[in-house]
Amino acid sequence: MAAKFHKAGGLVYEIAIKQSFSAAHALNEAGGTCEKLHGHNFTVEIFVSSHELNESGIVIDFRILKEWTDGVLKELDHKYLNEINFFKDFSSSSENIARFIYDRISERVTIHNLAVSKVTVWESEDARVTYNGKIQ
Repeated sequence: MAAKFHKAGGLVYEIAIKQSFSAAHALNEAGGTCEKLHGHNFTVEIFVSSHELNESGIVIDFRILKEWTDGVLKELDHKYLNEINFFKDFSSSSENIARFIYDRISERVTIHNLAVSKVTVWESEDARVTYNGKIQ
């Protein structure tokens, strides 16, 4: 029996994946040791939302979202972030890393009528930032 298409009305479905990458950066004008070259094992959570489920009864296959995320994280993994074009105009802070990932994944999901709800970047087990795109 085929899955039925379901619209949630005012409700929103949200899925999330978690992946990681390692990179180095130096934060300009941050003060302290963060201005020196240092690295992190970043953990990234990507949240994608939709008001509707597809013909299979899902928002999108997790595998597809993971593939898209792998492609974006390859641009960052084991790199000196300050040398990446985007970070020549913006600080390589966790806040801007989240924005970079949000923008790249948004390019992919919008053609599937989905939206990136938020991207959270953990630079350590106890320090994270979340980028939501637009403030409602």
